[in-house]
Amino acid sequence: MRWVRKVHPSCIHPLNPADMSVRTSAYILLGISFLALCYHLSILVGLVPFDAAWGGRLKNREEMIVLEGISLIVQSILIIALLAKAQLLRLPIAEKWVNFILWFFVIVFVLNTVGNLFAVHPLERFIATPLTLISAILLGRVLRTKKE
Repeated sequence: MRWVRKVHPSCIHPLNPADMSVRTSAYILLGISFLALCYHLSILVGLVPFDAAWGGRLKNREEMIVLEGISLIVQSILIIALLAKAQLLRLPIAEKWVNFILWFFVIVFVLNTVGNLFAVHPLERFIATPLTLISAILLGRVLRTKKE
């Protein structure tokens, strides 16, 4: 027989990803993703200078339009996959494909965290780095849990 230590509910920390429900983790990720979507939209319309994205290495407006367009599409795919995983949206694809997409994003977030450490713009280095790391951890939490 396997021994399981019971933990008093007051010992559970609400911000520890291991103690969060899948749905709570997914909601936090959706919030971060919507903020990121708004950030990329604000760069695209010129509210935020485009040197505050892509590591501060964009050379011109045309390059920014292409890369921010890609960012918006990728961010939208992430949001749709998260909504499906949290069972807030039904998709006509198997859950294993949703999981595959989300594992892909875990890898992207880990690589993006490393890349953000070397960004030229301080906004990316000091704000995007922790956000991508938190996103990778929470997404791993969502994927490693059985259905609730």
